[in-house]
Amino acid sequence: MAHFQECYDKDGYLYYKIQVSSGRGRKVTRSWHPDPGWSAKTIKRERDKFAAELEISLDSRDILTRKEEAEKKRLAAIEAAKLKTVRQYADGVFMPSKEATFSENARSCYRMFLDRHILPVLGDTLLTDVTPAMISKMLLDFQKKGYAHATAVKFYNILNGIFDMAFLDGSIPVSPMLRVKRPAPRRDEQAQTQGEKAYTGEQVKYIKACADAELEKAREKSQDSAEYRSALKWRAYIYLLCDSGMRKGEACGLQWSDFDFKSNTVTIQRSLQYTPAKGVYTDLPKNGKSRTIDVDPEVLRMLRELRDVQAMSCISQWVFTQDKKADPIHPQSPTRYFKKFGNKYGIEDCHAHKFRHTWASLAEKNGADIASIALRLGHSDSSVTMRMYVHSDIDSMRRAGDVVRESLKEA
Repeated sequence: MAHFQECYDKDGYLYYKIQVSSGRGRKVTRSWHPDPGWSAKTIKRERDKFAAELEISLDSRDILTRKEEAEKKRLAAIEAAKLKTVRQYADGVFMPSKEATFSENARSCYRMFLDRHILPVLGDTLLTDVTPAMISKMLLDFQKKGYAHATAVKFYNILNGIFDMAFLDGSIPVSPMLRVKRPAPRRDEQAQTQGEKAYTGEQVKYIKACADAELEKAREKSQDSAEYRSALKWRAYIYLLCDSGMRKGEACGLQWSDFDFKSNTVTIQRSLQYTPAKGVYTDLPKNGKSRTIDVDPEVLRMLRELRDVQAMSCISQWVFTQDKKADPIHPQSPTRYFKKFGNKYGIEDCHAHKFRHTWASLAEKNGADIASIALRLGHSDSSVTMRMYVHSDIDSMRRAGDVVRESLKEA
């Protein structure tokens, strides 16, 4: 049986406190807010529907009473104090603590490393029995399988996180990771130099020219073809990345309402992401904050052209859509496209995130201050910008030397 209490919030809007029970004193109370524009009949229908679903969830124990929640936490605390295997600790303590702050993408990444690489090897071993030698061998075997150095470092960092947490909460007397070296690149794996993480200005011009050529070839065939629409979309995508420095998922998640064509700006307020468990979903930008940046009028002209062509086949709120569909492009589509595009035009290591490195690097080399670069890129801390996105080359190092020489001459 459901009980309804009619209430009003501080702004005068109606809401209900709904209490349901399933017998034996099991009761839960939830607040439910109707849409301000609903009629009384609609409010009653939707309220009763919410109450019915709440009763079903209580009966099936998908939701718990306060007493049951407290007991669940008590038992969990007792369980956490027991000796644990790596699997029990990772699933019961480490991952739940991370999931509270992780994005879905990061959670999925950690879960993949655990299920594929860590738990099959160490899962049934007690935390206290894991040795540095066991971990070192696991990391070495991982590298022998041909994984990239950055992936091996990610693997190492996850292991370090597990055992560091176990040490800090007293589950183990000392972390075995203290005696495990961070993976070094394999002999056959040439580590990327800082300059290779970003394109030069000349390379960007070449990439844009290739995108223009793709569009012209498609235009000559037919402006009604899927090939033309695709070339138009990807040229706008490339030009936008070059001009904005935004992340791949942020570009995929753009909607037409995000653009102000009068002030030549775009507000980046969401990111389109994908994980195997959750599928395609929208999330906030990486730092959780929206930001408004300026856009080159020429890029906006391309986007207007894209919008006009898009409207001939479908009306969509999304800027970059699937062919003849209102749905946004898949977040992994840029990865596949740039690989094919790079192979066709001889562009080595062509991927969307490299344009972000390029934008930051070119901005810094041409006099933009780090704080402004960080704000445009959506970094909460400018030290991240310096460490990961600003890359020096021979010319910029030479200019730095000239600056010092000139200052010494003046002195």
